[in-house]
Amino acid sequence: MKKSGLNFSIIIALLAGLFSFTSIRSGGIQGKILPSDGLAEALAVSGTDTIAAEISNGNIKFSNVKAATYLLLIKAKQPYKDTSVENVAVIDSTITDIGEVRLER
Repeated sequence: MKKSGLNFSIIIALLAGLFSFTSIRSGGIQGKILPSDGLAEALAVSGTDTIAAEISNGNIKFSNVKAATYLLLIKAKQPYKDTSVENVAVIDSTITDIGEVRLER
């Protein structure tokens, strides 16, 4: 009897742990940097969290982003200047599109 009670407790604890992780939903950020050949790196910063973007032909994508407000830092190659995008809000399970960001010379 005691052994089956212990097994039942372990099963309940494992199920509770499994369901606690399903409640955490992440979002994302995407956008286009122009000209695409001027983009070196893109970072999203919120508090102590810093996330690097996936980059493809000037398109940036941040995946698995926690809900928060981010500052995007766009690092440019010469002769272009670095730029930033402030107050990018990410909500659970949604992709925030920042549109097109033009780099200046």
